[in-house]
Amino acid sequence: MRILVTGGAGFIGSNFIYYMLKKYPNYRIVCLDKLTYAGNLSTLRKAMEFENFKFIKGDIADRDLVYDLFEKEKFDIVINFAAESHVDRSIEEPEIFLKTNVIGTQVLMDASRKFGVKRFHQVSTDEVYGDLPLDRPDLKFKEDDKLRPSSPYSASKAAADLLVLAYYRTYKLPVTISRCSNNYGPYQFPEKLIPLMIINAMNDKELPVYGTGHNIRDWIYVTDHCEAIDLIIHKGREGEIYNIGGNCEKRNIEVVKTILKELRKPESLIKFVKDRPGHDLRYALDTSKIEKELGWKPKVKFDEGIKKTIKWYQTNKEWWEKIISGEYMEYYERMYGKR
Repeated sequence: MRILVTGGAGFIGSNFIYYMLKKYPNYRIVCLDKLTYAGNLSTLRKAMEFENFKFIKGDIADRDLVYDLFEKEKFDIVINFAAESHVDRSIEEPEIFLKTNVIGTQVLMDASRKFGVKRFHQVSTDEVYGDLPLDRPDLKFKEDDKLRPSSPYSASKAAADLLVLAYYRTYKLPVTISRCSNNYGPYQFPEKLIPLMIINAMNDKELPVYGTGHNIRDWIYVTDHCEAIDLIIHKGREGEIYNIGGNCEKRNIEVVKTILKELRKPESLIKFVKDRPGHDLRYALDTSKIEKELGWKPKVKFDEGIKKTIKWYQTNKEWWEKIISGEYMEYYERMYGKR
């Protein structure tokens, strides 16, 4: 089996590559990544040691490059992780989100049609559904719910999802889509909530928390997400959408306090800052479809996963210390310096 993983130098994509290399030693895995600010080639250093792994630097929206790669490699499966994914950055600069998340997806699907790919899998997000009220814990999003994206980021992902389904209906491209809740684990870029709080707490810096911190997210450890995608690309039904969730809803402030407790740091480090524009209140997914059809359930409990994640950031300082210098710190100051 020959598999293309786009965006594989990012957080979830890199974890998926390591998962696949370990589970399927006879598969050929090719990673295509533009290496934007969130892509880090050092993340794939160990993967480079595998003979059945290859890295290509490039943009999924570059049609000539993509077509040339597909012609040479003759992929069986394409898994599109490549995306601009941070909500705050999408509010600052929406255009790049549309180019990568919509046009890039189209280019990949056109190549998949042209070169006979057997499965195109689109990695999406629970954010395409919009949000749920905080006082209705009984409500969860199902795969056939209306899309109500709140940010330029989630709108671009919703547009890509609709385009994928249109290619399935119009061109019979064999597609699947997965929509996942908030991931955490190794190699996550420090702008995201959990690694940001871990690193700031380790350095005795203030922990910036939006609004009151009462917004609720469903958390899933990244390897559980990887296992779900593995099942979908091999056994999922063509043209179907699958929700992937951790069944682990927590308020942001609860997550932050858990990290502080684990690191034995005082809650006085918490600093509440001006809320994000259009900040979604609550995400929650109904995962009964993937559970019934593919027998998948999350395995890693939050208490176990957060300890593993904290330990990883403690023992891999060299990885993130390089990241939090330069451009990232300029962005950090723009986001939190004056809130």
